[in-house]
Amino acid sequence: MSFAHYVERVTDEVVGGFPADVGIYAVTFRIDSIDQDPRFPYVAVGYTTEADAARSAQQARTASDDWETRWSYAYFPETGLEGVRAVGRDPEGAEAHRREAESRGLRYADDEEPDGRDELLVEWFYEVCVAAARRLHGSGRIVEALGRPVPVVLYDMFEPDAMFELTSAANPAALVAEFMAEDPAGASSDRSEA
Repeated sequence: MSFAHYVERVTDEVVGGFPADVGIYAVTFRIDSIDQDPRFPYVAVGYTTEADAARSAQQARTASDDWETRWSYAYFPETGLEGVRAVGRDPEGAEAHRREAESRGLRYADDEEPDGRDELLVEWFYEVCVAAARRLHGSGRIVEALGRPVPVVLYDMFEPDAMFELTSAANPAALVAEFMAEDPAGASSDRSEA
C-alpha cells in the first residue's frame, strides 16, 4: 500500500469516528513532523465545533476577531490542534513513508546534506494531505459521519503562509469561502474546484 493510500484510509477511519452531534464545523489537519524533520511527517486529524468558536470569541471579546477565533489554529481546541489521531507517526505509517521516500530517492541519512530533498519531502507530504482531504469530500465520508459537508482546514504551524493554498486545494470552493476571505493573496487556488 502506498503512503498516500495509507493516509487516506486512516483519515477516513478517524473522521468516521467523530461525534456527529457536537456541532463540528471544520475537520482539521495539523501538518507536522517529528522534531521538525521532514523525513518523519505526520498529520494530526481533528475537528473544531461551533461551541469552541463561540468560547474563543467570548474570550477574545472583540468583533474584529471573528474570523480569527473561528478559523485560526491559535484558537482551536485540543481536538483541533492536537487532533484525535496522528496519522504517519504510528509504526505502519512511518514505515510506509520511509519505503516510499526511499523509492522516490528522497530519503537521506542524518550525516548527509539534504540537497533539496527536505523541501521535496515537505511538498510531497502536503500533496498527500490535500489528496486525503479531497478524498474525504469525494467519497462522501464527511457527510456520512457528520450529516453535512464541512471544510477540512489544513495548516502547518511552521509554514503558516501555506494554510490558505492547502485548504483551498483540499476543498470545494463554496465550503471554504468564509475561510478564504482572509487569504492575504486575495484569491483561492483554481485547484479548489473539486
